[in-house]
Amino acid sequence: MHRRPATPGPETPFLQENCGTRREWLLATGALAAGCAALPVLPRATTASEPARNPLPRWRGFNLLNYFQALGGGDVSDMAIPEDDFRWIRDWGFDFARIPMDYWLWIDSDCRQSRKMDIADVTKINESVLENIDRTVDMGQKYQVHVSLNFHRAPGYCINDPEREPFVLWSDARAEDAFVHHWEVFARRYQQISPQQLSFNLVNEAPTPREGYMTRGDYARVMTRAINAIRAISPDRWIIVDGLNVGNVAVDELIPLAPQRVAQSVHAYSPAGISHYRANWVDRNNSFVTPTWPLKDKSGRITWDRKRLEDHYRPWGALVAQGVGVHCGEGGSFNRTPYDVFHAWMSDVLDILKGHGIGWALWNFRGSFGVVDSGRKDVNYEDFHGHQLDRRLLTLLQQS
Repeated sequence: MHRRPATPGPETPFLQENCGTRREWLLATGALAAGCAALPVLPRATTASEPARNPLPRWRGFNLLNYFQALGGGDVSDMAIPEDDFRWIRDWGFDFARIPMDYWLWIDSDCRQSRKMDIADVTKINESVLENIDRTVDMGQKYQVHVSLNFHRAPGYCINDPEREPFVLWSDARAEDAFVHHWEVFARRYQQISPQQLSFNLVNEAPTPREGYMTRGDYARVMTRAINAIRAISPDRWIIVDGLNVGNVAVDELIPLAPQRVAQSVHAYSPAGISHYRANWVDRNNSFVTPTWPLKDKSGRITWDRKRLEDHYRPWGALVAQGVGVHCGEGGSFNRTPYDVFHAWMSDVLDILKGHGIGWALWNFRGSFGVVDSGRKDVNYEDFHGHQLDRRLLTLLQQS
């Protein structure tokens, strides 16, 4: 067997706030600085014509959502990812699948029926559920598609309905212990899988730091502890940390860990007025102006254009220039955005990311943001093995 048994035991708009500088954080906390003091200095670009290359492969692919939500109904055994998804991803020329997961799925309790998680149950692992994840990793190997496992819901935090958690990851030691424990389980389970075939994306879309809930230091502390726990088991595994402010602000505090294969992830939903137009979990009151590209407000003033997108992604390009691995773990647009607007905006996003050497994963593969069965009303679909394929979007992705 290539794995050891485990040991016991797109979606919201962002806020772009300045939540402190790396210098301020390092002055406030000595522990991480001390732990990283011996790390080598990161390489920097020497000239504008010779930029540093992204140390992370420029993976391109999709989010596969079969394990995305535990309370979506249905039996866990029916959630397996169709093998066709991996086959088509490979055949279309892509090499990456991000797997957002809800840890409630593999908790050995009645939480899915009661819709309540007991703190006493958070480390009780149902091994049979993890076998579904095993098969996902196996299919990635079979079809030469890199698999990145992500906790969309982690002990103590989820970007969606965080109050459903029995504790808060950023301030409760029990939640932090559980978070680290679950990643240790996965690290041991897949210890023998090559880092070229599997990576870990620790938690989806970190919140915006705010007083009384989470500081930048809290986020860096929790991520660093999980990184160290994984490193003790899998020294070479790529570990990806989502940016703050829902994946929009780089985590300067973790830059010193880059030589240890610690990369960062940006998400491509800016502006929300395009990416989440009429998405009821964001545009709740149907108040977003019908989007154009460039995006205009109600008075006709341009609020987002190509230049502002370039400014938005420039800090992530700067990370690459410092030798930090960067990937875009999510991006795309809900199916109510006028198609030509979505296509023009997405073309600019992908072109900018490519210019920085940053790979990406569309949210999603099948479904309302996807390339297959998206349900858009203004697309000329192609019949593809009984599915509706958005060939125009597929071609754009293949060229990006």
